[in-house]
Amino acid sequence: MLLEMLWRRFFSPVDPENWQLALAVIIPTAVFALIVARIATGAAARAIQAVLRDTLARSSPLVRGPLRLIGLATFVLTMLVLLFPAFELAGLHPRTGLHLRELSTWAFNSGPKTLLIAAVAFLTVRTVAIAVKRFEHDVNFGTGLDALERAKRARTLGTVLTNITTALVMVVATLMILNEFGVNTSAAVTGAGVVGVALGFGAQTLVRDLIGGFFLILENQVRVGDVVAINGIGGLVEAINLRTTILRDEEGTVHVIPNGAINTLANRSMHFSFYVVNLPLAYGVDTDTVSAILREVGEELQRDDAYMPFILEPLEVIGVDAFEETAVRLKARIKTAPLKQWFVGRELRRRLKKKLEQSGVELWSPQKTVAVSSPLVRKPSSSGPATPGRS
Repeated sequence: MLLEMLWRRFFSPVDPENWQLALAVIIPTAVFALIVARIATGAAARAIQAVLRDTLARSSPLVRGPLRLIGLATFVLTMLVLLFPAFELAGLHPRTGLHLRELSTWAFNSGPKTLLIAAVAFLTVRTVAIAVKRFEHDVNFGTGLDALERAKRARTLGTVLTNITTALVMVVATLMILNEFGVNTSAAVTGAGVVGVALGFGAQTLVRDLIGGFFLILENQVRVGDVVAINGIGGLVEAINLRTTILRDEEGTVHVIPNGAINTLANRSMHFSFYVVNLPLAYGVDTDTVSAILREVGEELQRDDAYMPFILEPLEVIGVDAFEETAVRLKARIKTAPLKQWFVGRELRRRLKKKLEQSGVELWSPQKTVAVSSPLVRKPSSSGPATPGRS
């Protein structure tokens, strides 16, 4: 009796009760829906893995839960869409559900549009991914000193561009496909616009930091391992993120600087460096003699195997740079590999000091001459004691 009531509930009275035929339709449809659900679950798992990378494993409950929900939703949706047209193909007349005529009408009207939207979205994402890979390959080409940093920069920019493009394309394609299914997406678009305006006003600093970090990495203004001064704060760059740049100074203090707040940036290790020496010489010292000593010390240092790889050019004597009140300033500089200017410069100063002492060259040193005078004291006269300072 219950089976008869169910049959009359779902099928037309003209259809005789035939549960065997109904099961013959339900089972293949369920198998097909299960296959579609497995495909959708696999695609979702790959997408989650691409986003999370090695952060979470697929066996984690935080990943398995959403995947099961996606699989179940896909299975139910496929069954609801295909089951009733399958009944009609078997000669039955279901009272409810999506009818075969409606499905065929949608398949010939909106179906090609949906497939075209999905194909264009897929091609767009793949094209961007291929372009990003080509960009990474071009940037990584070469074996220079900064090849590793170029590779890191390319991967960072490539990941950002790929994720942003994929998110935008997927959102737009999803809205367009829902529109083809007859779902009113105007409320979703309006809500997204309101949220965008709210985020634009409430997260201006965050957006500014992200944009600043993107162009900071794109233009290769600074790299991990560089010694820089940002807004007057000097230190070694330990990390460059889209939102912040992290420095560590010589005392070990870590400075986290938002990229949108960077007003001035001085990079002391881009491509090459100079170590500058300002010698304070006494006015009686011959500057030509000291210049010759400087060049001699520079040549000796450049021939040393321990320092030769880091010296890019011979020492350059710029000349007399200033006349000060108590000294003459003689300026020289030596070109070194990035971050090696202090290593080379300290040894240069050590050798230069010994050479100048051996040559008898006098460097200026602060001295003060103090003159002490005592007042005149008159001898006392015979008439009586005399008062000093009075006649």
